[in-house]
Amino acid sequence: MQRILVTGGAGFIGCNFVHFIMEHTGLHVTVLDKLTYAGKMESLAGLPVNRFEFHRGDICDAGLVDALTGSVDAVVHFAAESHNDNSLDDPRPFLDTNLMGTFTLIEAARKHGTRFHHISTDEVYGDLALDEPRKFTEDSVYRPTSPYSATKAGSDMLVRAWVRSFGLQATISNCSNNYGPYQHVEKFIPRQITNILDGVRPRLYGQGLNVRDWIHVEDHSSAVLTILQRGRIGETYLIGANGERSNREVVEKLLILGGQQPDDYDLVNDRPGHDLRYAIDSTKLRKELGWLPRFPDFDSGLAETVQWYRANEEWWRPQKAATESKYAGQGH
Repeated sequence: MQRILVTGGAGFIGCNFVHFIMEHTGLHVTVLDKLTYAGKMESLAGLPVNRFEFHRGDICDAGLVDALTGSVDAVVHFAAESHNDNSLDDPRPFLDTNLMGTFTLIEAARKHGTRFHHISTDEVYGDLALDEPRKFTEDSVYRPTSPYSATKAGSDMLVRAWVRSFGLQATISNCSNNYGPYQHVEKFIPRQITNILDGVRPRLYGQGLNVRDWIHVEDHSSAVLTILQRGRIGETYLIGANGERSNREVVEKLLILGGQQPDDYDLVNDRPGHDLRYAIDSTKLRKELGWLPRFPDFDSGLAETVQWYRANEEWWRPQKAATESKYAGQGH
């Protein structure tokens, strides 16, 4: 494997993966990104020009996807509409990108015999009760609860069907909630960090008791590379770092890191269909492929993330006003 195509490589998780690949391998990386509001060329600044190229385009563009897929050894598919609140406001873009975009990519990979890795989410499994010990595994039943998670579940099923029906050389990973550098300020952790930096009281849906299983984006990147290199074709691997925290715990930790009182936040009306708890069992990935996270301590990873947003205001500041205006219009 010498050349890979990364879809959505200007977005949060995709750009971090590209940086990780550049630092830890000698691979040549081609990025395909539509550069919607969630993708920024600034997130790819400073990459070596002899190992990197960028194409602005839509993963639903069959001609472009075919040409790029035919020139690489593997495709890593990050591109997705991924924000739950946006999927509740307008589901259609989620169907176009997450379903039709994935279909376009796997058809090209099938045609060219290209190795394919599909990035998915733990949200396809629905949610768990707050007080149960169970975690999601590769055998958990799909129970998506939002337009976002439903379209991601559908894309997973497409990949599996193409493996079975057409011999697509594919693997799938379902990851828990990511945090780290380059994440859009509409997302939970960067929104709270930037509000605190701006002296604005954070807001929590409901009582803030919903639990997410957090993983540093660098650990997600290392897991994906491990699966790409050593994963068994047709298999699904769950990626997690045992980082379960309630939204309230996260905000209180962020307030402390910002030098404020841990109860300096407001509660707002819960959003429709808000999942209670996610939790990943990554035993298969760890035992079969020998992967381990570099950030097993959520608190230290969170502190590093806060420092990144402190030091990179020029990256997130242009997004901030429009994001908060949108949330204000939604009453959040």
